[in-house]
Amino acid sequence: MPIVSQNIRIRYPELFVVGAHSIVDDYCYFSASITIGRGCHIAPGCSVAGGRETRFVLGDLCGLSAGARVYTASNDFIRDLITLVPYVENHAVSGDVVFERNSGAGANSIVMPRQRVPEGCAIGALSYVPPEFDFEPWAIYAGIPARKVGERDRDAVLAQAAAMNRWMDATPDP
Repeated sequence: MPIVSQNIRIRYPELFVVGAHSIVDDYCYFSASITIGRGCHIAPGCSVAGGRETRFVLGDLCGLSAGARVYTASNDFIRDLITLVPYVENHAVSGDVVFERNSGAGANSIVMPRQRVPEGCAIGALSYVPPEFDFEPWAIYAGIPARKVGERDRDAVLAQAAAMNRWMDATPDP
């Protein structure tokens, strides 16, 4: 059974799904279609914003560190008002954000729309990922804007993932 804090805001509760053994901590905000996999952690103060037409998917054994921000939609600050613009043509940047298994984003990082963060990928703290960024699996990205800074130890991470999966499979949901 997941642990979801009472102190979060979910704009579309009918579009909010959390997998077994996952935790969503205090003071998070969600305003998109949300699917959180098994064994995930969303730390305090995170937000996923963008609207019900877009999806955020956090694959199994993924995480968002404290204060991470994920946007599935954003205004075009060059050609649009910087406010809600439902009654006029706008140039919003929107699209799903999907984190594949064993990936995640560090504290206070910002991830913009139209992303597929591949398996094992890590985004460092205080990083900015622009829309449609080209990630490589098992790489580490950091900076403003994000750039590749290293590789993750795939074998070590997969060994931990296997152990965690065995534990989750053996531990029944209450």
